[in-house]
Amino acid sequence: MNKGKMYIVGTPIGNLGDITYRAVEILKSCAFVLAEDTRESVKLFKKYDIKTQLISYRDQNHIKMIGKIKEKLDMGLNLSLISDSGTPLISDPGFKLVKELREQGYIIESVPGPSALISALSISSLPTDRFIFLGFLPKSTKKRKEILKKYFELGNTVIVYESPKRVLDLLNLIQDCTYENSVALAKDLTKMREEVLLGDATELISLLKERDFDMHPHGEFVVLISPTLKKE
Repeated sequence: MNKGKMYIVGTPIGNLGDITYRAVEILKSCAFVLAEDTRESVKLFKKYDIKTQLISYRDQNHIKMIGKIKEKLDMGLNLSLISDSGTPLISDPGFKLVKELREQGYIIESVPGPSALISALSISSLPTDRFIFLGFLPKSTKKRKEILKKYFELGNTVIVYESPKRVLDLLNLIQDCTYENSVALAKDLTKMREEVLLGDATELISLLKERDFDMHPHGEFVVLISPTLKKE
């Protein structure tokens, strides 16, 4: 019996209309769909009348789930992996799963879809020819600063994800690390409140404070930085 395939399926990052025909077909045709949070994914499934059973899969339950996943694939069943939004594995669960399945010879196929970092980069007006994605930075200010300085030295556009509670602290670090900088703050991409704020770190700090953002933080940010590093 031929083994089943594992599909890595991109889903919308906000607007539920941003899903491909192929993604819907694959999700409908699979035996099971592995989802980061089934409560979130059910909204998408209801909109597109996808009846496939959702199963919770996260990095935390990988060891518990991997045997069951391989068992289904060995039966010839096709499975899909989705995250709460966007492309799985990009600052979302799935790396352990894909690595283990790939090493054991299972077929894995990509069903491309939205990605917050690529969407933000494409509309940021910052250089797009070379960029570095760092995901979420550590919480430690010292470690965050060390990482930023290391990658700022390369002169590429640097992209990170940041929570609303820490975005002002991040802007202050950018200001401390750089001689000049251009920054784009992208939030709520593809949603009604989509916004991209442009300026240097100092300008954006002032703008957010004028809005009392520190008192009412909201919306996960994609932060894009084009830096000129300070000389020590």
